[in-house]
Amino acid sequence: MTFQTIGVIGAGQMGNGIAQVFAASGFEVRLNDLSGDALEGAVARISKSLDRQVARGRATDAEKAVVMSRIGTTTDLGDLGASDLVIEAATEREDIKARILSDLQPSLQSHTVLASNTSSISITRLGAGTDRPERFIGLHFMNPVPVMKLVELIRGINTSEETYRAMLGLIERIGKVSASAEDYPAFIVNRVLIPMINEAVYALYEGVGNVASIDAAMKLGANHPMGPLALGDFIGLDTCLAIMNVLHGGMADTKYRPCPLLTKYVEAGWLGRKVGRGFYDYRGETPVPTR
Repeated sequence: MTFQTIGVIGAGQMGNGIAQVFAASGFEVRLNDLSGDALEGAVARISKSLDRQVARGRATDAEKAVVMSRIGTTTDLGDLGASDLVIEAATEREDIKARILSDLQPSLQSHTVLASNTSSISITRLGAGTDRPERFIGLHFMNPVPVMKLVELIRGINTSEETYRAMLGLIERIGKVSASAEDYPAFIVNRVLIPMINEAVYALYEGVGNVASIDAAMKLGANHPMGPLALGDFIGLDTCLAIMNVLHGGMADTKYRPCPLLTKYVEAGWLGRKVGRGFYDYRGETPVPTR
């Protein structure tokens, strides 16, 4: 399998990071989103990210210009049809992902590989809804994509050995490290990480400690670089809740029950950093705990 052109669906935090990494590795990238404004914002964020690399001496202005020239944008899914690999990086909802993949299929070339950046949803199930389950695989990038080295590589039951081996090589080519995970709910990273965040929310909900004390305890007592509640805000509390729901439904185990307080924050629209408020309020000069 040869990969030259990469399609990325979703111009959010993950999608623009994936687009940047592939463009920086020499690939032609087409970034798709329903919203033209979202695409403009994604390009601006990529440009700002590259500016930081230039400021730190890790790239030159000329190198930044070359990377930016490799990224095109489109609101038409059909424009991704000529891609050798298309990575879906839409919101963490199975119905949305399935609909996007279905709408994309008619425009694809026969050799195109499909991948999902899902952090929890069954690759086997998503792939079975496409016309190429043997060429469907999970590529779970970590946030922020340009910084984090890991990519979880998840095979569905139908994923071919050829596709799996090709993705191993591709991940290495873009300077990342792969960790192969079985196709179980939330895979490796989020199977361990998100229940920890959920348990921290339970500790807050039950009055074991407040936001500041829980995060300080885990930073200073367990040497975590970021407290679990701050990390939940960084990931997005809606994403954390979606993953907990996948775990709870897929494992049928009460230990994965989402904390009612997490559900309440999401229902209130307090989703974390991306909206300016979650377990911390980010609208001032410094974050302030909300509980």
